[in-house]
Amino acid sequence: MTGQARERERPRLAAVTAAPAQGSATADDEIDLLALLRTIWRGKWLILLCALLTLGAGIYYATQVATPRYTASTAVALQVKNPQVLDLESVMSGVSTDDTSMNTEVEVIRSRGLLEQLVSELDLLQDPEFNATLRPADEFSLRGLLAPVLGDTPEALAVVAEETVLNNTVDALRGALGASVQRDTFILNVRATTGDPRKSALIANTLAELYIEDQIAVKFRGTEEAVTWLSERVTALEDELREKEDQIATLRSESELVSPEALEGLNRQAKDVRDRLAALQGQVARDREEISALEAALETGDVAEAVRLAGDATLRQLAQRVTTGEGQAMELFERRAETVLARRAGEVDRSAAQAASLESSLTRLQAQAEAQAEELGQLQQLEREAQATRTLYETFLARLKEAAVQRGLQQADARILSEATPGEMVAPRKARIAALALILGLMIGTGLVLLREAMRSGFRSPEELESHTGRAVLGQIPRMPIRKRAQLVGYLNDKPTSAAAEAIRNLRTSVLLSNLDAAPKVILVSSSVPGEGKTTQAIGLAHNLAGLGKKVLLIEGDIRRRTFNEYFRGKSDAGLIAVLSEEVPLEQAVLRSEEFPVDVLMGQKSSVNAADLFSSDAFTTFMTRVRETYDYIVIDTPPVLVVPDARVMAAVADAIVYAVEWDATPRSQVTEGLKLFASVGTPVTGLSLSQIDPTKMRRYGYGGQYGAYARYGRKYYDA
Repeated sequence: MTGQARERERPRLAAVTAAPAQGSATADDEIDLLALLRTIWRGKWLILLCALLTLGAGIYYATQVATPRYTASTAVALQVKNPQVLDLESVMSGVSTDDTSMNTEVEVIRSRGLLEQLVSELDLLQDPEFNATLRPADEFSLRGLLAPVLGDTPEALAVVAEETVLNNTVDALRGALGASVQRDTFILNVRATTGDPRKSALIANTLAELYIEDQIAVKFRGTEEAVTWLSERVTALEDELREKEDQIATLRSESELVSPEALEGLNRQAKDVRDRLAALQGQVARDREEISALEAALETGDVAEAVRLAGDATLRQLAQRVTTGEGQAMELFERRAETVLARRAGEVDRSAAQAASLESSLTRLQAQAEAQAEELGQLQQLEREAQATRTLYETFLARLKEAAVQRGLQQADARILSEATPGEMVAPRKARIAALALILGLMIGTGLVLLREAMRSGFRSPEELESHTGRAVLGQIPRMPIRKRAQLVGYLNDKPTSAAAEAIRNLRTSVLLSNLDAAPKVILVSSSVPGEGKTTQAIGLAHNLAGLGKKVLLIEGDIRRRTFNEYFRGKSDAGLIAVLSEEVPLEQAVLRSEEFPVDVLMGQKSSVNAADLFSSDAFTTFMTRVRETYDYIVIDTPPVLVVPDARVMAAVADAIVYAVEWDATPRSQVTEGLKLFASVGTPVTGLSLSQIDPTKMRRYGYGGQYGAYARYGRKYYDA
């Protein structure tokens, strides 16, 4: 293929190989469940190992380390609103049926007051299970190791306050106790969990008894408080009632009031006097008006009017005589009129005096009625207050007698339904611990497998490599069983049907078929960094191409390190530099032997920079000449990420094989190396997985799937 044809072909290959890489980036955003399951299956032995280790640890803990715990339970039946001998709800009553009251009783059982009584009753301060200060220190435990730092020395524990010890003991006891309401019943289950089955039963029964005794004690205290309060109140009411009665007696003795009826008669009498006074005063006023009119008529000489007003028969006769003109009739008339006026004036004065007397009597009666009405009101108020005090006194006195009688009739609102028997072992639950340990081990193992997979940066299968790079994997080369580089050629000759030889043969086939229009003649082999099997592949590929009866030239392009002398026994005085400078003909510079039928052009140390040397026209002319002389030219280049030599030499290559060490070369390095080749317009033709470890491959679960190291090919290959 000419240089112009290669330049036309490389953009097409770059476009073809770039598309899968873009698709792979999209695929990375999705979770491949099948791949995840395969990953877990590949790590099945690690997962199984972790599961067995945690299972053993769990069984050891359950059987050798964990302290057995025993639980005993006492059933307490609650009396719901039980009837009492006397109706005294304020002193005695049953437990309410609502959930709140039932839950309250549960908390009462676990209250600090009852637990302190339980500690005192059973002397739990002397029990190391509840009193931590009595336990011997474990020097090998974490707390024992930190005892000097925490201050938990025997001397420090010896001076711990008694109150602190009691509080800690009560807290430990509360942690060992439990209480619950049995569903759809009024039965409380009191549980105690300790390291001794008999101790658990004793604690549960004792707590139930203390709970019942506490109920009676609470009721007795309530009754005593009620009796005391009622006694004080009855005494106070009795004194108050006596005081009210004394005030009523005093008021009755000092008051003139006989009864409310007498006050009513006095009011009627005053009304009669008031009526008489009003009539008399009206009469006096009318009489005075008549006297005034009479005096006016006499003064004016109106005899007829005076007679009419006087109403006196004698005066009327004298008026007739005055009319007839008798001589002394007028004088007699006047004297008689004066007499009538004087008589009428006397009558008016007597009426006025009588009216004054009635008015005085009315004033006296009104004052007397008002005074007696006020006293009657005070008396009635005192009587009402006394009656209310008497009623309250009698009520409290009756309640006092009831409470006094009730003191001897107290009953608890609960009773022990069934006593606890020696407890049953509830911990450790060996089956549960073993199951949880096994599950934990499986989770840890799976987590380690997934973590190892997540942290892995290399490639273990051609699918991974192709998915990540978007380029085809041309071959998969297993690690060759040689210790020294000088053994490589001998191994290729002695084991022509080995798995490694067949893998290189597959690589050769893939490279030659990479371009169906024109098989590549110049094949460049490179890698990301040193030590990835690049040189081994180049030598193996050249050896395999020579096996086709072709004339092959192997060029050591890595003139900086020059490692070919470690692979080949013969030596040559000339090399690549001498050939390029035309100091030595190519035929004299190449190294060839019977065991390696390939012309090997060794590298030489040069004072000129290697990249500049391979960019020179001399190297281009040399490559044009060897194309005509040889059927295939294989060039072993330096790593592309280390020096630019490989990218420079890629301009004269027909195919580029990029070696990737199995499960070692980081993905970022592979990506960066491919970018560097693509940046100079020479995209990589394909990749090869090198130095594959068949043992680890099978361990990871790939042994039955890929390449010459698959178990299905054992009958076809020499070991």
